[in-house]
Amino acid sequence: MRTAIVLFTRDLRVHDNPALASACANAAAVVPLFVLDPRLQELSPNRARFLHQSLADLKNSLRKLGGDLVIRRGDPVEETLRLAGEIDADGIALVQDVSTYARRREERLQQEGERLRISVRLFPGTAVVSPGDVRPGGGGGNYRVFSPYYRAWESAKWRDEVATPRKVTLPAGSVVGEMPPIPDGASPDALPGGEAEGLRRLKTWLEHVGPYDELHNDMPADGTSRLSAYLRFGCVSPLAVANAVRAIDGPGPAAFVRQLGWRDFYYQVTYGFPKISTQAYRSSGDKEWRYDQDALQHWKDGLTGVPVVDAGMRQLQAEGYMHNRARLITGAFLTKHLGLDWRDGVKWFFRWLNDGDVANNSGNWQWVAGTGNDTRPYRRFNPIRQAERFDPDGEYVRRYVPELAGIAGKAVHQPWRLPDTVRSGLDYPAPLESHRDEAVWLRP
Repeated sequence: MRTAIVLFTRDLRVHDNPALASACANAAAVVPLFVLDPRLQELSPNRARFLHQSLADLKNSLRKLGGDLVIRRGDPVEETLRLAGEIDADGIALVQDVSTYARRREERLQQEGERLRISVRLFPGTAVVSPGDVRPGGGGGNYRVFSPYYRAWESAKWRDEVATPRKVTLPAGSVVGEMPPIPDGASPDALPGGEAEGLRRLKTWLEHVGPYDELHNDMPADGTSRLSAYLRFGCVSPLAVANAVRAIDGPGPAAFVRQLGWRDFYYQVTYGFPKISTQAYRSSGDKEWRYDQDALQHWKDGLTGVPVVDAGMRQLQAEGYMHNRARLITGAFLTKHLGLDWRDGVKWFFRWLNDGDVANNSGNWQWVAGTGNDTRPYRRFNPIRQAERFDPDGEYVRRYVPELAGIAGKAVHQPWRLPDTVRSGLDYPAPLESHRDEAVWLRP
């Protein structure tokens, strides 16, 4: 092959990038390309910032290998084919993805590639085990329940990691262009993007993964990897992360690898059910939701009057991230206690989360709402008991709800039970009127 284009999408790295490695091994010249689609840029200022930071880091890595990153703006298929015509490319490589948007992009590229006699190849890279590589007995469809999927996932033959190419050779006279400026984002305390930062955090995490099974639900300890955004954008390879952690003995590493299995689980669910963000996976679980805009806004703003819920919602806006246990509590509060539609939660989280993607954001929301893959769809989570169990001294709440900083111990979780003299001095709301008398969680 003379010239190949590597269309980067959610694989913003040079290590263990099968599309890039194959192109460099089989083509005389390789043009790395990323197309900024204006339709996606406005969805989340946080992810736009993380993306641009990751692109700047990728460009730097490619330059060290002798190449560069071409940035175009517009429709990804049109811009890729336009570049292919300009450089007389005879091949296009990209990583396979699962969302409706991504699959339509792949289909259009393949159709146009066939018409123009340009080879279009899809490669693994967004998951440890690609969707479709493991299927239920009989070979059809996808796994609907996690446990049997995880057993098949663990025993599946994982692909081999591929090395970073030694050299990326651009065609003579290639016009690369300038990187666009990095946007401001919306969350002041969000983590920076990029493969270099992701690999640095992975290295640190490997030294701290030991007690993960004990600490991953401990809200004040924040004993989690914080790698989710780097996995979402492919700044680190999910396979490389899984291999590195699985090489460490102990229940902590095993518990973390299981979480990577959950991530892959929702990818194969979404591959089989691409409308996961808008339609209930288990339609019998969808019910008559309330549509109370005032209650929804209080939830979004972290002003429900339930401290652990408000702490999670404020962490989301401050950091573009929310602790995994807080995601469960805030999601359950919206859907099971306030009775509001899970799709509103999907949209709000997707607006703020650096790690927000279609498969995991929507899949987890459906699990919490009882419309998805939970085998106990009618379960309810008592937010006060959850708070007292996973934030026993109230440290997490006080970190994100400064109005309650002066309340000691677990009393912070139920400020409405404080003496009137104390409660009257707090600049903090009472529980939402529509919900404040629910005995299930207001009882002592």
